Amino acid sequence: MTMVSSGSAEDLVRAKAVLLDPGAGKRRLSPEALRTALVDLHDFWLASRCATIGLTDHASLVAVGALGRRELAPYSDLDLVLLHDGRKDVDRLAEQLWYPLWDAGIGLDHSVRTPGQAVQVAATDLRAAYGLLEARHIAGDPALSDKVSSAVRQAWRAGIRNRFDELADAAHDRWTKVGDVAHRVEPDLKNGHGGLRDIQLIGALAAAQLVDRPAGDVLEARKLLLDVRTELHRLAGRARDVLRAQEADEVAATLEIADRFELARTLSGAARSVAFAVEVGLRQARGALPRRGLAALRRTPVRRPLDTGVVEHAGEVTLARDAAASRDPALVLRVAATAARTGLPVAAGTLHRLADTAPELREPWPRAALGELLSLLGTGRPLVDVVESLDRTGLWGRLFPEWGAVRDLPPRDRAHVWTVDRHLVEVTAQAARLTTRVSRPDLLLIGALLHDIGKGRGGDHSVVGESVAVQVGRRLGLSEPDVTVLGAVVRHHLLLPHTATRRDLDDPATVTRVVETLDDAVPGNAGLVLDLLEALAEADSLGTGPGVWSPWKRVLIADLVRRSRALLAGEPLPAPALPSTPELELARLVVEEGRPQLKVDDASAPATVFVAMPDRQGSLAVAAGVLALHSLEVHAAELYAASAHGGGLPSSVPDGVAVFAFTVSPRFGGLPDPALLRSDLVRAADGSLVLADALARKERDYAPMTPSGEAAAPPRVLWFDDEATGAVVLELRGTDRIGLLHHVAAALEGVGADVRWARVATLGASVVDSFSIGAGPDGTFPAAQRRCVEQAVLAAAR
Repeated sequence: MTMVSSGSAEDLVRAKAVLLDPGAGKRRLSPEALRTALVDLHDFWLASRCATIGLTDHASLVAVGALGRRELAPYSDLDLVLLHDGRKDVDRLAEQLWYPLWDAGIGLDHSVRTPGQAVQVAATDLRAAYGLLEARHIAGDPALSDKVSSAVRQAWRAGIRNRFDELADAAHDRWTKVGDVAHRVEPDLKNGHGGLRDIQLIGALAAAQLVDRPAGDVLEARKLLLDVRTELHRLAGRARDVLRAQEADEVAATLEIADRFELARTLSGAARSVAFAVEVGLRQARGALPRRGLAALRRTPVRRPLDTGVVEHAGEVTLARDAAASRDPALVLRVAATAARTGLPVAAGTLHRLADTAPELREPWPRAALGELLSLLGTGRPLVDVVESLDRTGLWGRLFPEWGAVRDLPPRDRAHVWTVDRHLVEVTAQAARLTTRVSRPDLLLIGALLHDIGKGRGGDHSVVGESVAVQVGRRLGLSEPDVTVLGAVVRHHLLLPHTATRRDLDDPATVTRVVETLDDAVPGNAGLVLDLLEALAEADSLGTGPGVWSPWKRVLIADLVRRSRALLAGEPLPAPALPSTPELELARLVVEEGRPQLKVDDASAPATVFVAMPDRQGSLAVAAGVLALHSLEVHAAELYAASAHGGGLPSSVPDGVAVFAFTVSPRFGGLPDPALLRSDLVRAADGSLVLADALARKERDYAPMTPSGEAAAPPRVLWFDDEATGAVVLELRGTDRIGLLHHVAAALEGVGADVRWARVATLGASVVDSFSIGAGPDGTFPAAQRRCVEQAVLAAAR
């Protein structure tokens, strides 16, 4: 123990600093040892201070909150209650106790109470009640502390019936506001669903003698959550409850965990154990609430039949008395489907009984079991909680052993807000709303459940996932043609969104490639797979995160599907889009006035910005730079010119003029004033606005945050030779930033590349920019020229 004096709290601060940083050559304390040392240090200082100021008879100091629970993190506030039973000098005691702590800058939440006041505030303030239930004597009269602690606990038990709804509602409101620790990219370790406050809630229910105290998996989860929070405080140098990506790798290293992704996976498993325990605890507590009046005279709740072998009892789904999983192979899934269909939770005892007695299903599954699975998957949102309860008790993994590879697997990009396993269930819930759009809703639901099952196994997850899906499909008892369709759905679940957002849909080669891909995968069934993939693309986007299913993406995928259906039916594809009347009018004004022109069409979302400029090197980069300067995110760019831009482009554009059609949406707020856009475009074109400097300032102001000490993923260029007519496609994959399209366009134009169109797909912090570059007269794009273009693009992307 580092010794401190009983006076100034500056000694306490210095001693704490030594615990946090023992100095060169000295071993740092582990998170658990650090918490213990911090508790001992603060206990010692407070006890010494109390003795010095005469806090002995008829008064006591108790710790609540983190110090009371012995969970003190490096920068946790001190929660202290000064108890007294009528001492006249209590104000002096309080001042001499609190002021040194304030003067030293130590966070302090304090109160002064008589025993009666303590019991009263606990009866009216839920947060105060939680704290006083865990009050720990520090100094002074221990009998007084015990008296208050006993009175608070007795009042808590006596009043729990009237306070239970408030307690449960507060927990659900907190979960809704903060989200799940298990599934958030940046989880709130303290307040999130499955976090430390939920363990405290279980303790409060146990203090009311409604449930058992936390044990087993929950205590292990508590230690992990506390360890991560302790290291987060130590690393950040201040109180922090949200684990951000920029700290996660360093926290993982101090806990001897491989990296932030493995830390996220470990945290997810721990938090899900806590979340399951608190949800079960709340249900059990509600059922155990003491009855009064007529309710106490009522008979035991009746058992209401719900399905074969399944009944409702006391608001939960449970087993009929004669039900046995050993004789009824579909029982587990019937219980689950019934719970999802009725909105009732499965009783914890039923889950554990099934986990102990249900055998693995034989292969292929009995038809009844497959039917119950489809019933479960088709329930939509209620599916999520039911699958979670099955998974927490080992039943879901028994049905799908392949689930282990994706369980608690964290996402690799910020667009995804769920772990991979939760994402699969969320997508299935979304797909349940779309089943009437397809002729095979069963294959849509199973395909949604398995579309990312190949992740966490190495290699291309779509390719790996196809083989896993085929294996699962056969085990479920699907016919071989259906197994083939299921495998194709999983293998090509990204075909439509990737093609629609990264390629030119006016180019016949784009649609031909999609149709040929599906024809090769499922000869004679390409139309069915196309319909399933369209619905899955929507469900997948909706189940990924906010904003992923954008109006722009919806329009593009619908257009691609329409064109693909036409080609499958032997109908002619629509002719490539020609410049519209507004575009040609802008081009005419450029010829007449010799200045760039701009027009915004915001009649539909996303908006279109038409730009006409003198056709010279750098015009695309200038236009893209001005849009970036005004915080417009470009999704697509169409280029029209009468010059050598690809030969065969519409001759209706006047000579010497380039026309661009940019599909855009604002990064922040609304669309900018078109007059201001036009003014900056003219200034950028004539050089009076130095675009490079203006963009550099903009990029500095809005630079994306990257983890401390971690470089962004290096950019990568891929080439595709057969996905555009008379051109090659360059695909740049990198980290998004304002002005990226401007820099890359400038690089392409700088090396003389003939850019036909551009597509931009933003995926969280990552971006995929695709450019169609005209090939030479012989239809080729030489290797030397590719190297030159690639080097320029990579340099711009960095």
